[in-house]
Amino acid sequence: MPKFAANLSMMFGEVSFIDRFACASAAGFDAVEFLFPYAFESEQIALRLARNGLQLVLFNLPAGDWTAGERGIACDPRRIGEFQDSVELALDYAGELGVGQLHCLAGKVPPNVPHERAHETYIANLKFAAAALAKHSLRLLIEPINTFDVPGYFLTGTKQAQAIIDECGVDNLFMQYDIYHMQRMEGELANTMRTNLARIGHIQLADNPGRHQPGTGEINFPYLFGLLDEIGYDGFVGCEYLPSGPTVDSLAWRDQWLASQQQQ
Repeated sequence: MPKFAANLSMMFGEVSFIDRFACASAAGFDAVEFLFPYAFESEQIALRLARNGLQLVLFNLPAGDWTAGERGIACDPRRIGEFQDSVELALDYAGELGVGQLHCLAGKVPPNVPHERAHETYIANLKFAAAALAKHSLRLLIEPINTFDVPGYFLTGTKQAQAIIDECGVDNLFMQYDIYHMQRMEGELANTMRTNLARIGHIQLADNPGRHQPGTGEINFPYLFGLLDEIGYDGFVGCEYLPSGPTVDSLAWRDQWLASQQQQ
């Protein structure tokens, strides 16, 4: 049975971020993820995790100026030093928060930077980050993201991610497979997850169109959940969706799925 983690950057937006941990616990989650912890002291977040009995399963390396539209700096040859500093900052938080994996956003290809140069920079930065994380027994994740939502993003498909993982040649680099993004870019969700199981370190979900909760769009989530059990995926599934109404109401899909499994 899939293990679901609430994404606190998107869910429970009815309250402040620091209060969402209690909401997730009250809604029946044992695990959470979020985009970034850096606006808060690590002790603040660690306290909320412990107080609410929650496991933190994922957050991102710093991604540049998010409010200005930046979505990572790992492919930018002008910001290698900044990237390396960001890895150290993320590791400081990871140690305090007990997380086992971090996601590295590739970023958008900068203007006037050839794709080949962006690729070389990305590979070098991933090798640096993977080596730094390996010293702490952490996994590094890379995620293909759709170009409808994020035009110009460097990493856009599973085959590209596979090739990058192969080129880096490190043991702790895995793919973060986002069902929503890959439905928009590729389709073939079931076959792709089955084929790439050994490379997938984390899965996230949202329905399409709209990026809302399962059951609001075209994706057959009950089938995919059954598939994850069939192929033996034992990681978490992050609920990275925008609730179409109150977050608690948007969890009907999860409660129905869990109830159906208990009846079997």
